[in-house]
Amino acid sequence: MKSVKHHSRLTQTLVKSLAFFLVLFVSFSAFSQEIDEIRQKEGKKLFKSLCASCHKLDKKLVGPKLAGIEERRENDWLKSWIKDNAALRASGDKDANEIFEEYKQSNMTAFPQLTDKNIDDILYYTTVGEVKKAGEPAVAVVGGAEKGDAPKWLLYVLAAAIIVAFLIIASLLKTISELKGAPKTPGMLGQTAELWEGIKKNTFLHVLAVIFGALIGIYVLFGTLFKVGVDEGYQPIQPIAFSHKIHAGDNKIDCQYCHSSAKHSKTSGIPSVSVCMNCHKNISEVADDTKVVMDDHTLVKTDLDKEIAKIYEAAGWDAENLEYTGVTKPVKWVRVHNLPDFAYFNHSQHVTVGGVKCQKCHGPVEEMEEVYQYSPLTMGWCIDCHKATKVDLKGNEYYAKIHKELAAKYNVDQVTIAQLGGKECGKCHY
Repeated sequence: MKSVKHHSRLTQTLVKSLAFFLVLFVSFSAFSQEIDEIRQKEGKKLFKSLCASCHKLDKKLVGPKLAGIEERRENDWLKSWIKDNAALRASGDKDANEIFEEYKQSNMTAFPQLTDKNIDDILYYTTVGEVKKAGEPAVAVVGGAEKGDAPKWLLYVLAAAIIVAFLIIASLLKTISELKGAPKTPGMLGQTAELWEGIKKNTFLHVLAVIFGALIGIYVLFGTLFKVGVDEGYQPIQPIAFSHKIHAGDNKIDCQYCHSSAKHSKTSGIPSVSVCMNCHKNISEVADDTKVVMDDHTLVKTDLDKEIAKIYEAAGWDAENLEYTGVTKPVKWVRVHNLPDFAYFNHSQHVTVGGVKCQKCHGPVEEMEEVYQYSPLTMGWCIDCHKATKVDLKGNEYYAKIHKELAAKYNVDQVTIAQLGGKECGKCHY
């Protein structure tokens, strides 16, 4: 009877172990379900047109960040708030009034025209974020995770799986020991102490613990080393609160109007203050309703007019007498993007020859109040882009024009000129 009893306990332990791993597998399957791209795109479209001026997914803007909002608020409450938040506050809803007070009684626009499906699509987008396209680096930030990072929940699940697997093995060894005739210690404390003693004496578990510890140590070490020198997300404080969103976004100023050397030079160049004065000589102040949100503070008209005054001071412009004083002062901009000295990068090769848009590397600058380093700018990131991007140099108009000019200059045909070495060809061919 004793052996049958122990056999039954061993079976129960194995069944429980299999049940745990089954639940774990189902959990992973649930997390790996495919995203409904049609619904995500519809939600993103509505979010960009109605919500993006005040909200971001990953951080606070005028309003709170919206990533994972469905985890913090009930769906019905969110629909009532979005359709008519004033009515919800008037009904005495505690949460609605607390939010109203938290954001200094700033009225949120009501959207009574939105259907329940529209709101559900928007909320779905705030949950899943951006969809990663094949061949592109991950750019979504959902629930506060950094771009390209593994989800935190995955690390927690793996850690829990390791701990549980460790305990299951220890329990199995204890059961086997009892089957061999070892005395059973009564009580929970006694069983725990017996289990711990078994763990301390078991060489296999010691080796397993060392292996797991080494793997975790290597993972942390290499993860730390690979982040050295990667300044993705770097956003320094600049001497003048210049908003790319207002200039490149709202006013549709082309990037190359200010960064004109990007078309024909290695660097994109920092625009001189005289470029700013082309417009601001006649624009000494901003519109009354203009606001710029930078991190945890908002700049309004009085603040932004002072920023324009800094440009006048740098250019030596007397706004009252409408004349230049001749006393200039350089603007000490803080560099955002910086490559190692051994890395050669030519803007003109990418912008003019390759036809690469500025946003490809620098992100949606037209939506940024403060510019930050959007891409990691690592060697692997560049190589991935070069593998996926095909540039037809033979049919490129820029190359054809250069070849034609060189052919006329050196009196050779265009086929030969592309094969010549030396200074002229070295400008484009490496």
